[in-house]
Amino acid sequence: MTESVETRTPGPRPVPETAAGAWQAMHIFYTGSTRPILTQAIRPLLDRLTEEGLVSGYFFLNYWLEGPHIRVRFKPVSQAAEAEVRARAEEAVGAFLRERPALYEVKSDFYRELYNSLFDLEFSEEDRKPYLGEDGRMRLRPINTFSWEPYAPEYGKYGGPAGVELAEWHFKHSADLVMDAMRTMNVHVRTVLFGFASQLMMVMTTGFLREREVMADYLERYHQFWYRSFSGTDLISGGVYDRTYESVADSVRGRFDAIRGAYDAGATGRLPGFIRTWSEHCAELREKAVRLAVNGDLTFRAWGGARQETVTDPDQALQILLSPYMHMTNNRLHVTIRDEAYLSYVLARSLRDAAEVGSS
Repeated sequence: MTESVETRTPGPRPVPETAAGAWQAMHIFYTGSTRPILTQAIRPLLDRLTEEGLVSGYFFLNYWLEGPHIRVRFKPVSQAAEAEVRARAEEAVGAFLRERPALYEVKSDFYRELYNSLFDLEFSEEDRKPYLGEDGRMRLRPINTFSWEPYAPEYGKYGGPAGVELAEWHFKHSADLVMDAMRTMNVHVRTVLFGFASQLMMVMTTGFLREREVMADYLERYHQFWYRSFSGTDLISGGVYDRTYESVADSVRGRFDAIRGAYDAGATGRLPGFIRTWSEHCAELREKAVRLAVNGDLTFRAWGGARQETVTDPDQALQILLSPYMHMTNNRLHVTIRDEAYLSYVLARSLRDAAEVGSS
């Protein structure tokens, strides 16, 4: 006897192999250096998933909410691939955490105050409630754990759906660059990190803005934003910029002049190694951003968040996008807010000094 159509309980519909996969967001709570987990677990995992055709995109960032952690985002090629991507990620990350667990927790007063300062600055009183512990302070997740969380793109910051899609494409390149640098360079050494990050900032600022005065004005505003936003916290320390600038001024000006000269001559191909690769990527990124602006496809959250604003002027769109693009690359490198404020000050001043030398 066959079951009638009317009484049959429909089973789940099979997921079409071609249905687009949704971004998957894994948060890994780990207090040790991120270099080993990124180079020994995440990078090999991403390479395998890419080679096997399971993901079309990915990126990572560092964050502090509920304790320091890495947010790794995966874009499965299809809905049918989502479960496999999650299983592979859990296996790789779980194995690393068992073999190389972080050995300290964020319980000292220094770190608790640091993270609570960020918490108070970036979250409204209402938004903080889900993250509060019984003591009224930010709750901390257990270390050496991971969880899958909703992926919430920042449409207002990156220009709407088209802008977010461009940012996701860019973030993959940024993540690749940083993971390759971690694997081949001593970016865990502070002086090497500063040299690497400052050159990435030089390339991106030059590639997007081109004119020296425009670049200097922008970098001064970038410095002031970080300095003013966090000047009342332990994240920003002033008073030593002038003294430290003098010790690096000549080398910074020389490197910036070389990068700007290559752009002016249309010869970025002569730039060395990772600088050349980054300049090529930034040129493509700039072209894509300009095209979206001209087509009216970039809509940003206006100041205060009360309304949306479509930006069609390419120069305006590039300046809006440059800040989050540059900040997120620094974030991946573990350049702190304090260091980012310092580096932007050094770069702006080097441009001003170079202009004075050229006019004398």
